[in-house]
Amino acid sequence: MRSMFTRLISVFLIIIVVFVLTLSTFYYVSSQRQNRTRALNALKSQGQDLAYLASESRYNPLTMTFEYSSTTRKYIEWKLQNLYSQYSSYCIIIDRTGRALVYIDPSLFNDEEVLSTLNSEELSNTLSRVTAGEEVDLITSTDTGTMFTVAIPWKQDDRVMGAVVIQTAATTINSNFRRTVMPVLIASIIATVLAIILFSMLARQLTRPLSRMEQSANAIARGNFSLRAPETGSREIRALAKSFNDMAVQMESLENSRRDFIANVSHELRSPLTSIQGYLQGIQDGTFPPEDQGKYLSVALEETRRLSKLVASLLNLSRIERDDIPLNYADFDLNELVRRVLITKEGQIEEKHIEVQVDFEEESCPVSADYDQITQVLVNLLDNAIKFTPENGTIALSTRSVAEKRVFRISDSGPGISSEDAPHVFDRFYKADKAHTTGHGTGLGLAICKRIIEKHGEHIDLIPSDSGAVFEFSLGPAKPQSQQR
Repeated sequence: MRSMFTRLISVFLIIIVVFVLTLSTFYYVSSQRQNRTRALNALKSQGQDLAYLASESRYNPLTMTFEYSSTTRKYIEWKLQNLYSQYSSYCIIIDRTGRALVYIDPSLFNDEEVLSTLNSEELSNTLSRVTAGEEVDLITSTDTGTMFTVAIPWKQDDRVMGAVVIQTAATTINSNFRRTVMPVLIASIIATVLAIILFSMLARQLTRPLSRMEQSANAIARGNFSLRAPETGSREIRALAKSFNDMAVQMESLENSRRDFIANVSHELRSPLTSIQGYLQGIQDGTFPPEDQGKYLSVALEETRRLSKLVASLLNLSRIERDDIPLNYADFDLNELVRRVLITKEGQIEEKHIEVQVDFEEESCPVSADYDQITQVLVNLLDNAIKFTPENGTIALSTRSVAEKRVFRISDSGPGISSEDAPHVFDRFYKADKAHTTGHGTGLGLAICKRIIEKHGEHIDLIPSDSGAVFEFSLGPAKPQSQQR
């Protein structure tokens, strides 16, 4: 379980890393594209401002050139200097003949990459398009690198008189971009690493109780039911650990019951077998005189009957506990069945001079149940009551209706059952000094009763009492005639 969970966590971490790398790459590429677009738009906006200022010039026929007022020229030169300081851009204002009107001082311009491309063929083609009245922005590749070029025509009286040309190396734009984007990427990488570390710690915290649970499961598989899983971690892990521990407790209880069952069966079988073997061996060896052999044979025969009864009870309990054997439901009168069982025990009752008190709430008590199995329950309960009721004692039987159920109760005037023995009276082979399974009984009677009643979906209980023992069980009522077919 743990290795599978670890593999799932590893796959999940790989997915996170791949997702972050893919997202970072997409962000970097898209941001770089957007940065270039923003840079070109910014340069174009500056070019349009300069084109407007250039249109304020006046043509001097004597010098055959355009002239600017001192204020306008200073403002244009200031904007060119600002473009250079902000974008490391070379900017020049030219007329239609290509003569430079205003440009930045070359001594201040140290970008050889830009200077080497000012007279390139691409620039000539760009100027041709601009003088035709077209605004141009393009990215060109040169031997020294990628260049951003923006050319804006300037006009007078709707006639193109020249152009404003701005050119910037891509390395400058990319440098600005990296200064802006790299901290974001570094922060995302750091956040991803921290997330992986925290997730790994959380995963380790989750797998630790699973590992302990796996160890406990392996121990249980080897027959050691003492280990328990720690109920720590998330709510789901705690719930799983609690269910696992409950299962372990139940399995330990079942294992203890199995061992006790085997020990009890061995003891119950060994006792009559030892007696039978001893008596027969004594008769065979002549240890017993001939006149006493009949007595000892009678004792051995009684032990065989006891042994047969024990085996029959075990087989009966095994048959009852099989869930694949259905109950034969039938509608019958519980009061009538109680009377019949009493008649079969009349000899034992009279032998001990026991007074039997019968209290039926109604003349008839119709129930729906397996007739033969309920008969066995009544026989077992009545046998126990007769066995532990002293001479001249009292046994009381009653039936009544409680919340659409039919309830049977039997009580006796015997020594009762102690509070220490009460929780165990329905256990198989349980015997105590005052329990109803004491003496020569098999210790299976009450266990059989409990299983039969539970198979009916009902319950049987030992009712607390100051004197004697009181047992009570319930059954479902018989179906009305209108529902029977």
